[in-house]
Order: sequence, then structure tokens, then C-alpha cells
Amino acid sequence: MIPAMRIGFIGIGIMGEAMVRRLMDCGHGPVTVWNLEPERLATVVPHGAIPAPSPAAVAAASDVVMLCVLHTEAVRNVVFGAEGVARAPGGRGKLLVDLSTADPDETRRMAAALRAETGMAWVDAPVSGGPLAARAGTLAVMAGGAEADFATALPLLRSLAANVTRMGDIGAGQTTKVINQAIVGTGFVLMAEALTLAEAAGIDAAALPGCLAGGFADSELLRRIWPQMQTRRFEPPASYARQLLKDMKAVQAFAEGLGAELPVVAAAAARYADFVSQGNELADSAAILRLYRADA
Repeated sequence: MIPAMRIGFIGIGIMGEAMVRRLMDCGHGPVTVWNLEPERLATVVPHGAIPAPSPAAVAAASDVVMLCVLHTEAVRNVVFGAEGVARAPGGRGKLLVDLSTADPDETRRMAAALRAETGMAWVDAPVSGGPLAARAGTLAVMAGGAEADFATALPLLRSLAANVTRMGDIGAGQTTKVINQAIVGTGFVLMAEALTLAEAAGIDAAALPGCLAGGFADSELLRRIWPQMQTRRFEPPASYARQLLKDMKAVQAFAEGLGAELPVVAAAAARYADFVSQGNELADSAAILRLYRADA
């Protein structure tokens, strides 16, 4: 049986929209929503979501508040801003689940501050898989937080994801997301370079994912991104090149803070910087293939 929890959701972008609709389809709710650009609420309110005038109003109406915003500063604003989650009365016993991508150290600091100010607990639970996976409930969720708080969030996260893993205490989910970003960002570039090689060599590029299935080169990137690149199916806003560049820079900054050198990540970040500088801010990330083939 689904626990009766009032859900708040802040951040109705393409991922947030998919998640809200998935939660409602799975019988969770009511779901109260807010977004910085109010016109985005029109993507979920007709399906039963309840609009609220501020993040504080969302938190006041909810037992669990879920965030899906762009970056650390956006998380800070919606939580601690003048009308943020922390300004809602009666926070004790409530839970914030941050599905965004944010800095691990800042996540730990914000979680401690929110608990001190309001009594609200925090679970960082960044996701991987994209909006189609969110809509289908097949995301991967990497979570951090106390075991009891994670257990509270688990029914909601399991409705969104096929794979939900607690990686440790607060910040562990965001740390895992950094590693995920490193793999994804370099993987897109690798797929582009491998496809360039296959097409230049004249083999049947469309057959390659099936040919390599089950071997060491097999991967979700090969099965999903290779065909997208090979057939030139670049359809924004499936993903954003600028967003992936921001992610790669975050990986570099995190590694530098640990004293680690990641030359492959640095090379991939430079490729995305080149791609974005050519006016591809809103191009599907898979379209980085255009750096390698002028006719693509």
C-alpha cells in the first residue's frame, strides 16, 4: 500500500514535469507544485497537480518536499530564499528530497542549516536517465542521507526509478552523481569519436551495438546514444550541451578539491566547451558528433 503522504514538488522543468506526472500516475499525492516560471505549471496542473504561490507554500502543504532545479544556487534559493522552504511553519517531522544536481559539500552544509532552522530532514537523491525514463519510472537514483530518512523517501523514489541505492550519509548521492557525470560526459564524446572511426572505415555502423552486445564495450551509452548519433536524431530539448558542459566543469572542480587529476574528463570538457562556443547551447548533447563531421 502506498503511504499517505502529501507531496510538494519544486521545479517543473522537463524532468520535473515527468516526475510529477509519474508520481500522480502511481497514486501518490496530492502533489502541490511551484516553478520559477509559472507557465510551466500548465504541464502538470491539468493532470491534477495543485499550484502554490511559493516554495514556502509548497512546504506548508506537504509532508515531503521534492526539488528538481538546475544547480546548487537554485537549491539554495528555493530552500533559504525570502519565500523558501525554510520559511514555512511547522517543518519538524518533514523531509526534503533533493533530486537536483548540486555540490556535495554545499549539500551537507544546506542540510545541516535546514535541520537547525526548521527540523526538516534532507535526502540528496540526484537521478540519471532523462525525462523519458522519469516518465516510465526507470531512472537510477543515487541517494545520501540518514537511513530512516531514506526509508521515508523510498516509496516515492521507487515510483520514479528502477534502481534506487543509498550510497551513504548526506552528500553521498551528490558525490555519486559527480562520478555519473564523469562517465556520461566522457561517454558522449567517446561515442562520437568511435562513430567517426566506424563511418570513416566503412563498416556497418548501425550494426555495431548489436555486434558488441555482451562484450566489454557493451553499455547503455552504446545501446542508446550510438543509434541516436548514427541516425542524426538530434531533437532538443532531449538534453542540453550547455548543461553537460556545466556538469563536466563540476566534475573537474570536485576532483581538484580532492587533489585528483582527471585528464580524460578535462579533454571531454574541452570538447563540450568547443561545441557550446559554436552556438550549440540548446543542441541535444548527442549532437556533439557535429564537431567531428561537418555534414552531420
